[in-house]
Amino acid sequence: MHQLQPLDYFVFLIYFVAVSAYGYYVYRRKKSATTSSKDFFLAEGSLTWWAIGASLIASNISAEHFIGMSGSGFALGLAISSYEWMAAATLIIVAIFIIPVYLKNKIFTMPQFLSVRYNDKVSTIMAIFWLLVYVFVNLTSIIYLGALAISSISNLSFEAAIIGLSIFSVLVTLGGMKVIGYTDVVQVVVLIVGGLITTYLALSLLADRFGFDGSIWKALGILRKEAPAHFHMIFKKDDPHYYELPGMSVLIGGMLINNLAYWGCNQYIVQRALGADLKTARKGILFAAFLKLLIPVIAVLPGITMFVLYKNGMFQSEMADATGAVKPDHAYPTLMNLLPEGLKGVAFAALTAAIVASLAGKANSISTIFSLDIYKKFFNKEASERKLVRVGRWAVIIAMLLAALVTPALKSLDQAYQFIQEYVGFFSPGVLAIFLLGMFWKRTTAGAALAGAVLTIPVSTVLKFLPVWTRGAFPDYPFLDRMTITFFCVVLLMVAISLATTRKNTAGPSIELDKQLFRVSPGFLMGSVLICGILAALYTVFW
Repeated sequence: MHQLQPLDYFVFLIYFVAVSAYGYYVYRRKKSATTSSKDFFLAEGSLTWWAIGASLIASNISAEHFIGMSGSGFALGLAISSYEWMAAATLIIVAIFIIPVYLKNKIFTMPQFLSVRYNDKVSTIMAIFWLLVYVFVNLTSIIYLGALAISSISNLSFEAAIIGLSIFSVLVTLGGMKVIGYTDVVQVVVLIVGGLITTYLALSLLADRFGFDGSIWKALGILRKEAPAHFHMIFKKDDPHYYELPGMSVLIGGMLINNLAYWGCNQYIVQRALGADLKTARKGILFAAFLKLLIPVIAVLPGITMFVLYKNGMFQSEMADATGAVKPDHAYPTLMNLLPEGLKGVAFAALTAAIVASLAGKANSISTIFSLDIYKKFFNKEASERKLVRVGRWAVIIAMLLAALVTPALKSLDQAYQFIQEYVGFFSPGVLAIFLLGMFWKRTTAGAALAGAVLTIPVSTVLKFLPVWTRGAFPDYPFLDRMTITFFCVVLLMVAISLATTRKNTAGPSIELDKQLFRVSPGFLMGSVLICGILAALYTVFW
């Protein structure tokens, strides 16, 4: 049955009331959130390590994972998990080397870092750029995939789902980062429980199909037997999916660049840790890394299971569009429709939790950058704390409205997760180059950073479209390899410009560094070694 039943709505109502009530309770506990900009945007000193870790995951995991990553699991297999598992390793790097730099220098926004390290011109260009990307790429894609899923499993229309998600997300966001952070703990519990239930159903259904009476352990063996090509983490050049995930690039190339830019230089993510002390921030990030290991179980495994079921004659019509073409992104919504009454409500709540948490996090980052790096700097330098909070709230409402209006234009997407990763990858290499050189090479100049910011997208665009323009005369590199090439091109350009410029007149102010900052506690070291050991085992088994 392709709609929610009364019990499902009751379960969802419990979730909605619980999140709303808890959010209001957190909001009322510290009313300074209504007047203090640092508290509203950063929840300064208020978030515990487990709230930071949960908020990182809740903000990161959204419909693009449940829907998009399951779709890529259906089409590509377990290899798409590299986005999650390599993110766990990247989070360790960020916790050791990048977060200490921000906290030591009292950085609250990514444009602020660029302003302190380079100049206001670089900062403003990137601030405007981030705002455009967050509104017209990130918010729209999350709303689109969320509305697609919700309209697939309920009697809500696609348009009604867009409106509902937008309003719910705005309500959560208006309470500030502290409300977002602590409600994200609830959201993470809901999305993991709901995700595991859906995975269990998929595996149980597969076991029944092959006569093993719902045994999920037998189902795991069936997956390896029926879809062996879907259990390779590293694709060889002759693999039909090499272009999407090109071999070793998922370990040491574009995937690392993509993850470092996302987890280390992204306001939307880093903001969760900027209001904490270093010890708490590191604990939270390590907790998030452990949670990251679990995501493929609830996002990728259902997609692979649906592929095997489809291959064996099930869901032929559900997995196709009006023209009869297979739509991988239909895998997760189709699976959710099979859940019994009540459990479908749990899965529905899990999906909504992921979407709303992610939207709220992005909207808060939009309001932070606009209020602190645009409004206060250029429109009202004397703005009071209360005024900044008010402007931030209006920024949330306007950003969500714009994204909701643009969202219907995304209906032509196929594998949405891969689409998002590729086009976000147009600017990630340049962002990472600007930040890493700014942190760890004092000679880097503002002119070099400005050149890197301006040329990143043109270089990426040329690498993508030159093979078409030259009719194959220029190599058509996979997008992860294009990210690697772009990153090194920008780095070389920035180094050349910096070296060619007189240091006395143009070298940017240095960021304060202390080698003691990079020392970690024994507990953090043990957790990091454990994560790396698990990753080594996973890649060894599924190479």
